[in-house]
Amino acid sequence: MTEQSEKKAGNLSKTSKIDGGAVRELASLLNETGLTEIELEQDGLRLRVAKSVAASVVAAPAPAAAAPAAAPAAAAAPAPSAEGADHPGAVTSPMVGTVYVAPEPGAKAFVSVGDSVTEGQTLLIVEAMKTMNQIPAPRAGKITSILVSNGQPVEYGEPLVVIE
Repeated sequence: MTEQSEKKAGNLSKTSKIDGGAVRELASLLNETGLTEIELEQDGLRLRVAKSVAASVVAAPAPAAAAPAAAPAAAAAPAPSAEGADHPGAVTSPMVGTVYVAPEPGAKAFVSVGDSVTEGQTLLIVEAMKTMNQIPAPRAGKITSILVSNGQPVEYGEPLVVIE
């Protein structure tokens, strides 16, 4: 935390119910555990502390998850498969966020089951804190399973696709 943000965090307790010490403690916990965000809700007050993760960013408009145009894409996505989760070729999410299978609502998906991909090719986008993060293929191969659907929330380490 910078000195300026520490001063702001310290002043929070004077102007609101948020304890600046709690903010600093949560920020320290982020660094100690390697987590990217922590959210705490207590007595009707919600506090969320997050740090940005270095990742590729795509300059695309944020797809609206509730938009009617996104509904057909979500329906066309294959159902998640529990069997792919333990597969050695599984590509996992590097962060917590919302997964999108296409660059924008109504557009063609980045990849489909059966597609051959090259190393570095974009497989999906995970939106975290209004930032669109491209998820590149870690190796070349064939997509044998897509384990997520469009607009689905994902956790850190959750399997997204399987490449063989």
